[in-house]
Amino acid sequence: MDRDKPTLAVYGIQDRIKSTQPYFVHDHAIALMHKGRVLKALTLERHTRIKHDNSLHERIYELLKSEGLLSRLDYDLVFADNVVGRAFISSCGRFRFEGPLTDIPAAGLEKGKCWWLDRETKAYALNHELAHIATNLPFYGSFKENSLLVHFDGGASVSNFSAWHFKDGRIVPIEAHWRLKWLTSMFNANALVFGIIGAKFIDQNSVPGKMMGLAGYGSYTPKIEKWLRENNFFADIWDKKSVFFEKAKRDFGWDKTHLHTADPFLQDIVATMHHVFVREVQPYLTTLQEKIKADYLYYSGGSALNIVTNTVLYESGIFKDIFIPPSCEDSGLALGAAAFVELQKHGKVEKHSPFLLNWGIENYKADYSPDEIETVAGMLADKKVIGVCNGYAEAGPRALGNRSILALADSKSLARKVSMEHKKREWYRPVAPVMLLKNTKYFTGKSDIPHLSRYMLLDFAILKDKAAEIEGAVHVDGTARIQTIFDRSENSYLYDLLTLLDEKSGVKALINTSFNVRGGPIVHTCDDAVRSARNMGLDGVVLNGKLKKL
Repeated sequence: MDRDKPTLAVYGIQDRIKSTQPYFVHDHAIALMHKGRVLKALTLERHTRIKHDNSLHERIYELLKSEGLLSRLDYDLVFADNVVGRAFISSCGRFRFEGPLTDIPAAGLEKGKCWWLDRETKAYALNHELAHIATNLPFYGSFKENSLLVHFDGGASVSNFSAWHFKDGRIVPIEAHWRLKWLTSMFNANALVFGIIGAKFIDQNSVPGKMMGLAGYGSYTPKIEKWLRENNFFADIWDKKSVFFEKAKRDFGWDKTHLHTADPFLQDIVATMHHVFVREVQPYLTTLQEKIKADYLYYSGGSALNIVTNTVLYESGIFKDIFIPPSCEDSGLALGAAAFVELQKHGKVEKHSPFLLNWGIENYKADYSPDEIETVAGMLADKKVIGVCNGYAEAGPRALGNRSILALADSKSLARKVSMEHKKREWYRPVAPVMLLKNTKYFTGKSDIPHLSRYMLLDFAILKDKAAEIEGAVHVDGTARIQTIFDRSENSYLYDLLTLLDEKSGVKALINTSFNVRGGPIVHTCDDAVRSARNMGLDGVVLNGKLKKL
């Protein structure tokens, strides 16, 4: 590796099958870093407008050309792998990488064979496990001494759970295995859950979020858990749902012939599965912490998007602090791989805001006046729904203010309108609120607000006497996935807007939901934003600080 060269990281492993939707491989991405700083980053779906797009092997030439990265090979190369393989082969034939085969995840980079722009060059593979964990680096800086590093997802390179110890500046493997696959399978490969939600297996990437939303409507019961365990959680009844109907009638008197999200018994099943997941993860990590006496936890992988689990882990107090990146799922793998290499080169990685997706939009920056903020605040106070496309886009699946849809949070009917009419989402999926730090304290009664709420990664119980003020953003179980704005430097536009609404209208929070329609990616460019805002029927859209009424 050359310390004077940038690092180009690619996550573009081809899927096992060719289909209209990603099957095993999803969320291809690319990132360029230099001296610990992110220069360019892209999750492919934002560019192509195809949800979870996995066609980077078909598009890499045009993407590199658009950013002037074809003139010469003046960057080091690293490729994040996947359970389906370690080879990246472009459709044009000018880019080819093959990583060495392995049965265990290596504790570092592995040299592979690479053909890049018509010549052989050095390149490295980084396993999926460590790429996930290293996604923390661009947001929190270098790992703290004596940290437990954990990846947990549906499947990485040779495991779905891995743990590592960072001590004395080294990453030491602890374990990597599939023993917890039964837990993640409830979210992405369980036939009963898919049937209740009404998804097909090819829709697996959207099921976890839906399952977590629906779980709030049900209740955990030991009887249902025992029954589910005895029947292997009905994981494989894809073409034989009658087995479930027969046993549910016999054991619970549930005499139905269709699966539906509004059914209380089915809601309790989903809630019980979710409860089992949360209950099993925390003691597992506690055991690891007790084994190595780690002070800190760096946690990543798709499972780190489970805010209930994150909250339980945080409140357990077993770690001095917990770090989870906003792009903890596969969209962050290229960022993680690039950051891992940069850490090896320079011994450190700089801390960044979440607004890193800038491929093709380098000149975007929010520029606004107090009058423009006041106009938007007035529209919001008048129950209008506004889209925002400011600056660079957020890394990860959750909008944090630069690619958001905003509305008042004090109305259930307005929240339903935003979620169901504008975004076309299912009735049971909640929306989240965004607020200033002082108001997170106001609604929760907590004096110390964890930094993870900066990225909407925790659940908060809302004080009952305050819930009506943000009833549109409070889930049926009395909780809210709050995004806290701790300081103006994090997002000046959103900070100024929230401050004005609070001081002038007494509005302490807004709904903040991602700027996309169901099944579509979050908007990337201003053109995307205008087109989407019109199609979704929004009342206006802010484009780099300027309001465009629709």
